[in-house]
Amino acid sequence: METAQVRAWFAGRLPEGWFTGAPEIVQDREEIAVLGALPEPADDVPEEERAALVEGLVLRFREETRERRIEIAREAERRFRQKVSWGVVCGGQTVMFTTLSVPVMTRLRQSERQVLDTLVAAGVARSRSDALAWCVRLVGRNTDTWLAELRDALRHVDRVRAEGPDL
Repeated sequence: METAQVRAWFAGRLPEGWFTGAPEIVQDREEIAVLGALPEPADDVPEEERAALVEGLVLRFREETRERRIEIAREAERRFRQKVSWGVVCGGQTVMFTTLSVPVMTRLRQSERQVLDTLVAAGVARSRSDALAWCVRLVGRNTDTWLAELRDALRHVDRVRAEGPDL
């Protein structure tokens, strides 16, 4: 199912007032992540209170919407055959409530395994698996622009394929 269709379905299904705008829908092969923005704390909130206020806003939203989120997620999972995870953005922080952890098979050469083992030995990661996830997050953070351009190019390829002749 195309992300545009998934986005449209959630736009029609989510209750009004949950988020300050349309939620961001991030979809891969296994999971649909729904990420919505909560109202920002007032500018006059002292900095030392801001983190506690944001935490409270996030927790309140999570608790007050739990049953409806579960209901909507079950509907979406049946319809799109993918797991649904939820998160919010508030006060400059992104908080994911649920996420799917998917094992990924990979073959690494010794020099690559040594990188992972160094991260484990240094206490950066608990295992090779954690170290590999840490590396992926680091690359993702440092190459956001390039990855966004690559994703746009892939979406264009998908559109061109869809417009081509049926085989």
